[in-house]
Amino acid sequence: MLFKVEMTVNIPPDMPVTTATEIKAKEKAYSQALQQEGKWRHIWRVAGLYSNVSIFDVKDADELHEILMGLPLYPYMDIQVDALCRHPSSIRNDDK
Repeated sequence: MLFKVEMTVNIPPDMPVTTATEIKAKEKAYSQALQQEGKWRHIWRVAGLYSNVSIFDVKDADELHEILMGLPLYPYMDIQVDALCRHPSSIRNDDK
């Protein structure tokens, strides 16, 4: 199943810089591993915000939930999830 996930990060202003840096490094490694597995298909930064729009390709909503809960920045995120389905006018063969 494909899901569009919008994530906005709200790191507390009083979080020590070293802590934030460590969490961001873990987040990057986790997200890149998921991208290499094909579960996190696309990620785009939203210009001017600490926010992204991503496309996940996972078995079901439960798998997406587990992935999102595993994000090191999850406790500091506002997340919106929308399920996607193939559009009948799409010319792409890899749309699911």
